[in-house]
Amino acid sequence: MPSNYPQLWDPTQVFYEEVHTEVLVIGGGVAGFSASIAAAAEGAEVLCVTKDTATSSNTWWAQGGVAAVLGDEDSFESHCDDTLKTGRGLSQHEAVEVVVREGPQRIAELLEWGGAFDLDQDNRLDLTLEGGHSHKRIVHARGDQTGTEVQGTLIRKVRSLQNVTLWEHGFALDLLVEGDRCGGAIVCRNGVYVLIRAKAVVMATGGAGQLYRESTNPPIATADGLGMALRAGAGLRDLEFVQFHPTTLYVAGSARQLITEAVRGEGGLLRDMRGERFMVNYHPDAELAPRDVVCRAIVRHMKANGDSHVFIDITHFDPKFVEERFPRLSHICQIYNLDVTKDLIPIHPSVHYMMGGIEVDLEGRTQVQALFACGEVASSGLHGANRLASNSLLEGFVFGRRAGRAAANEPPLTRSLDLPPSPDFGLDGSVMNAGDMYNSIKSLMWRDVGIVRDESSLQSAVKRLEAWSAYVFQCAFHEQKGWELVNVLSAAAGVANSALRRRESRGAHFRSDYPETDDANFLCHSVYPSKDNSTHG
Repeated sequence: MPSNYPQLWDPTQVFYEEVHTEVLVIGGGVAGFSASIAAAAEGAEVLCVTKDTATSSNTWWAQGGVAAVLGDEDSFESHCDDTLKTGRGLSQHEAVEVVVREGPQRIAELLEWGGAFDLDQDNRLDLTLEGGHSHKRIVHARGDQTGTEVQGTLIRKVRSLQNVTLWEHGFALDLLVEGDRCGGAIVCRNGVYVLIRAKAVVMATGGAGQLYRESTNPPIATADGLGMALRAGAGLRDLEFVQFHPTTLYVAGSARQLITEAVRGEGGLLRDMRGERFMVNYHPDAELAPRDVVCRAIVRHMKANGDSHVFIDITHFDPKFVEERFPRLSHICQIYNLDVTKDLIPIHPSVHYMMGGIEVDLEGRTQVQALFACGEVASSGLHGANRLASNSLLEGFVFGRRAGRAAANEPPLTRSLDLPPSPDFGLDGSVMNAGDMYNSIKSLMWRDVGIVRDESSLQSAVKRLEAWSAYVFQCAFHEQKGWELVNVLSAAAGVANSALRRRESRGAHFRSDYPETDDANFLCHSVYPSKDNSTHG
C-alpha cells in the first residue's frame, strides 16, 4: 500500500467560495446532528455538511432501537457487563461506563425535543429484548422505524437553531491540515469547490458498509471519513472488526433489506430450507446468541446443506402484533409477495457495522489537534471486537454530544492554515472505469475478507488491493464516484491488512486457520497504518 495517500481535490480547479465558521461538522446522522446541537449549545457558530440529503444516513434506516437502562429491573452494571462481554476483551471500561450511564439522559433529551418512542399499555416506554442483552432495555419508535423518528427529531432540532447552518449535498474531499493541526476542510457542493475554515472539525461521516457486495448500508456509506483521516494522518484502530448482520432479506433482484434484531428478540425463529430450527445446535442462546455467532452458524449450516439461504419464521406471531411492531418489515415483504403471517422470510447475512475507525478519546479527540470524530466512523472504545445490538444509536447520542461540546471549546486558530502542496496526479480519472473497479473491490472483500477468513485469502486480498491502489491513486477524479473509489480502496486495504495481522478469532473477526482466541498475543488493539511490520501496535 502506498505510504502517501493522495489528496482528492484537483488543484486545477478554482475555489469559488471560502467560508468561515467556528465548528465544522461533517456528517448528519445521529452523531453529526448531536454534535451540531451540542456545539451550538456552547454558543459556537456551526456549519453541518451532509453528503446527501439530511435524511440519507444509516441512522434514518436504523430499525431496532436504542439501548438504555430505563426498566425497573435493569441496571447500569448489567448493561455494562453485556457490552463488555460482547466486546470480547477489547471494549474500554471507561468508554462503556460513560455511554451506558449517560444513555438515559440522552433519551430524555430526545423526548424533550419532540421525539416519540412506542409506549406499552401502561403508557410507559415499551422496552424490548435483543440478542446479547440480559434485560429488556431497547426503546423503539413506530415499531421498526426507530431511526426515522430519531433522525427526524434531530433534523427539526438542528433547523430550529439560529447558530447552526445545514448544508446538504456537500461532499467533503479532504481535511485542511498543517503539521498536526486541523483547520477546516475542502468540500464540493453542487459542483463548486468550497474551502471551509474552522477552529475545529467533527467527523461524523458514518460507516463503510459499501466496502462489501452484500450490505445493509445505504449507498452513501463509502468510508469517506476513514479515507480523509488516513490522508490527514489520524490513526485508525481495530479495522478488522466488521460486524455482519445475520438477517437480511434475500430475494432475487431485491436490495438487501435489513430485518431488525428485534424480530429475533420478540421470538422469531431461524429455520433451514427443510423447515428445521437449527440455531439450537450451535449456541445455548439459540436465536438470541450474539450476531457474529448467528452469522457463522448460518454460513456453516448453508455450506453443510448446499443452501443459498435460510429463513426467519414469525408465522407464530399474532398478525395484529406484527403489523404494529414490524410495519416496515411487513410492507417490504408484501412487495415481494411474502405474507409474513403465513410465509417464511428468506434471509442471508450481510455486512452491517464497523466497530473500528478513527481512534478517539472520551471527548472524541483524535491524534490530530482540533479534529474530532464520533459515531460509526470513530473507534471510541465502546464496541471492542463486537457491537452489542442497539448500542450504536446510543453511542452516536453520547459521543456526538461530547465531541460537539469539546469542539466548541477548542481554542481558536492563531492564523489561517495554508493549503497543502498540490497533489501530483499522473492520470486523468476519466481513463478509469470507477464503477467497475468499485464493484471489483466489493466482490473481493466479500469473498476474501468476509465472515470467515484465512491467511491465504487475506494475503491475496492485500496484494490485489495494493496493485489496484498503485494506479488508482495516480488518478485525478472530478466526480463523486471517483472520490468514493479512493476512499473505499483506502479503507478496504486497512481492513484486509488488519485482519491478516490478527492471527486469532475474536468477536466479529473469525479466522478459520486460527479459530481460538489468543489473549497472550492479541488482547490488544490493532493500529493502521502499522508503524512497523509487527502484528499489532
